[in-house]
Amino acid sequence: MARLTPRAFLDGKRATADDLASLVFAGNAHFTAMQVSGGAVRGLDLHLKRLREASDELFGAHVSDDRLLALLAAAIDDEGRDSSLSLFVFPGTGPAELHVLIRISEPADLTMTPIRLKTFEHERFLARFKHVGEIAKSYFKSLAQRDGFDDAAFVDSQGRLSEASIWNLAFWDGETVLWPEADVLPGVTLQILRRQLEAAGIPQTVRPLRADDLSSALTGVVMNSWTPALRVSGIDGVRLGDGTEFAELLHRAYAAEPLTTPDGVTAVD
Repeated sequence: MARLTPRAFLDGKRATADDLASLVFAGNAHFTAMQVSGGAVRGLDLHLKRLREASDELFGAHVSDDRLLALLAAAIDDEGRDSSLSLFVFPGTGPAELHVLIRISEPADLTMTPIRLKTFEHERFLARFKHVGEIAKSYFKSLAQRDGFDDAAFVDSQGRLSEASIWNLAFWDGETVLWPEADVLPGVTLQILRRQLEAAGIPQTVRPLRADDLSSALTGVVMNSWTPALRVSGIDGVRLGDGTEFAELLHRAYAAEPLTTPDGVTAVD
């Protein structure tokens, strides 16, 4: 199968180099990211809600759901039926003037090898929104890798684990899913998992988690739009338990979320 050539659409039209040049250093945008499978997306309602709420908070207005869905449908129809898709919203020059940039590229191909995390004290600005220009995430990841780890995780000023560089965190004690209580991005994948775990009757709770709480009695994963569960083998010097069972549980929960096309049709996975 031929590889998908990355492409971008600005307000529904194929973006040119000139269109994109002015955005390179703008840094004033928020976005959502998703995997498209057969032209459909999981948690589409959650993506739309995220975009509405972030635009209202950051720009005082938002692009209508109908407009976003139409732009998504047009972009996906252009050879993007199986792809990674990111949708950015950013302001124009006039009051309440908002633009939409959609980027489509190859679907995520993520290794399932467990990763090791190193923690750093860091709290993201406006953590509840997925926004651009966060160099700290890349910086701390590079520091972690220099020390032989795979990625960075963050603890807040209270010593609570929050999230990882581009991931949400979750843990499992054998009975209950543990979500860190901290100021974090409520990722769409996280929200999908929480509602599907609730539907399946799987116990889950949100509580503070600190370094002293970590042990081999817990298993851990990270998640984002690429995957609902990538196992974490250890954090700092603490080795976690084998997260295979936990990861499989989350993959099943994620698969239970319906795929929906931008025109509202529920697809069969």
